[in-house]
Amino acid sequence: MWIPFRKGGHVVSRIRERFKVLTGRGEKALVAYITGGYPSLEVAGQMVLGLAECGADIIEIGVPFSDPIADGPVIQTASYQALQGGVTVAGILEMVQRVRQQSSIPLVLMSYYNPILQMGLQEFCYQAARSGVDGLIVPELPREESLPLLQAAEQAAIDVVPLVAPTSNRERIAAICARARGFVYCVSVTGITGEREEINTDLASLTDTIRKCTDLPLVIGFGVGNANTARNLAPLCDGVVVGSALMRLIIGDSFDRAGELVREIKSAINRQ
Repeated sequence: MWIPFRKGGHVVSRIRERFKVLTGRGEKALVAYITGGYPSLEVAGQMVLGLAECGADIIEIGVPFSDPIADGPVIQTASYQALQGGVTVAGILEMVQRVRQQSSIPLVLMSYYNPILQMGLQEFCYQAARSGVDGLIVPELPREESLPLLQAAEQAAIDVVPLVAPTSNRERIAAICARARGFVYCVSVTGITGEREEINTDLASLTDTIRKCTDLPLVIGFGVGNANTARNLAPLCDGVVVGSALMRLIIGDSFDRAGELVREIKSAINRQ
């Protein structure tokens, strides 16, 4: 039976509560991405708990998909191997449920639209919420086609987190932010996920525009691969996402080093 997170008798967003606590401490959030089911569902679940202990504030769990157009080679590799191992959406939700029994850390699914559509929007959102999912990111779903999913997610008390690309103009950013829940994911670079030596986007201007359109927390992702990059981005945002750099270590069986990277970045973004 699905038991939502409640506070004072009301259903409360774990994501919102986590940012509220962090803001009260004067801290930035670290969002850690892992590919669900890599190298196995059991190990992925253990990694979620381990990364939370290392300082991650929110965990983003990628749902493996056969055509991951927004993902770079590292995450594509992990997704392919997870699919080859028989990982399904249902399996990932079962993993989430096991994690939720042991941790209250906010969990955000990153899924392409096709797996959601195949299950059915309402059924997917209901099952996700029942498992303990707090948020949902759908990278390739256009805002103009997002209303049915937004409605299904709202009924299930799931925050749909939008992506704002560097190419978005102010009008589009305002429209995206108007329907946002949880936080806004600011994409630091055009193209796919992956570590970058430099981020040349005018993020100061982009984040300023986003701030003028919403009061929600602003998180920057894509290209955040080390503590130095994260430290430089921290003044512009409320949190950063580390994904490909983390998965590269996990693929290389460097689980301890992955935990160290989380600690390093968490420390870096809060040392201003």
